[in-house]
Amino acid sequence: MDTADITAYIELNPQVRFGKPIVKGTRTTVAEVLEMLANGMSTADIAKDFPAIGPEQVRACLLYAAYKESVVLLSVA
Repeated sequence: MDTADITAYIELNPQVRFGKPIVKGTRTTVAEVLEMLANGMSTADIAKDFPAIGPEQVRACLLYAAYKESVVLLSVA
């Protein structure tokens, strides 16, 4: 998966969740998925609780966060 794949799974829609990045087809934000992972949930746990979010969507959330972090670090340097 590369950064171009992010748009296949993540979207920004000002009409949903105040324009925060969400997993396409859901109202679940990238931040919520990251919080689930940080709290010890596995990809399988997330998929069980949120059937529309599979391994590809979780990886896209991680990649989105990594990309956003690298952009911030580059702009500071």
